[in-house]
Amino acid sequence: MHLSTRQTTIRVIAVATTLSSISNYGARGFTTATIGAMSQKQASSRLLLAATTGTTRPIHQYQRLLQQRNRLVGPQTASNCPSSSSSTAMPMIFGRFFSSLGGGGAFESAIDYDSMPYPVPELAQLALDQKVPATIESSTTTTTTTTTTTNTYHLATFAGGCFWGLELAYQRVPGVVHTASGYTRGREKRPNYDAVCAGATGHTEAVIVLYDPAECSYEQLLDVFFDRVDPLTVNGQGPDRGKQYRTGVYYHSVEQEATARARFAQEQQKYAKQPIATECNPATPFWPAEAYHQQYLSKGGQFNQPQSADKGCEDEIRCYG
Repeated sequence: MHLSTRQTTIRVIAVATTLSSISNYGARGFTTATIGAMSQKQASSRLLLAATTGTTRPIHQYQRLLQQRNRLVGPQTASNCPSSSSSTAMPMIFGRFFSSLGGGGAFESAIDYDSMPYPVPELAQLALDQKVPATIESSTTTTTTTTTTTNTYHLATFAGGCFWGLELAYQRVPGVVHTASGYTRGREKRPNYDAVCAGATGHTEAVIVLYDPAECSYEQLLDVFFDRVDPLTVNGQGPDRGKQYRTGVYYHSVEQEATARARFAQEQQKYAKQPIATECNPATPFWPAEAYHQQYLSKGGQFNQPQSADKGCEDEIRCYG
């Protein structure tokens, strides 16, 4: 649908007015201090308004403020959490509204997979084709002899809360050749960070690992996973809360499934009658995240202080940089 400039302006004003009635906080006053007093629904509304009406902050900074709000007030309770139907419907309604404007918005920001290095374009193409293979090939050509060597790597997918720290943990594992942060186990194609964090797609943040089985076993990758996560926490890890932070082991083959289920049985014995919340399910299409998120901590993180991704490094991982 094509809208005139006047129609677009009227729609933006209407939505801005509606959202302003939900919260008394203006976009410029949307800070860590003020969001602590908001409900999840109010904070999400302000985020959506900020993303579409123009502010002085990039959208990812507003998303981080929303996450900080969740850390301040803790997990959602009956008093501050809308029903599941309203919390799911709200971002989807605004997503459709943004699309109707013709210019898109946070929900319409397409990720440029082709601009990123291997294996992101290849993984994105697999997702677009709705393929979930157990292995992936990588070809390298030497400049001196023009000889092309093709290697086959196994794939493994894990969700352990925020993908930044989990990706760095796997970068350090000997035998892991490549990693990528992204989104999986959701409903929509080509999800982006803002839509996932708004709860509009059902995805969880995840890391896909390309590893050489001659140097690294799937059991070792499971060791790294269970060393980092609290498997009893539902929909979250550490201060991060929401379905996009749920944990999971997503197997790519019958061999991985057998190994994973055996390990889950062992882990469950540690917790008596408390059920493990971590998912153990088949892998689904993995959508790489934005370039901004790839190898985020080894590139410097929030504070421009790169953390080592050297193989075997045991330095403590600072989850946000």
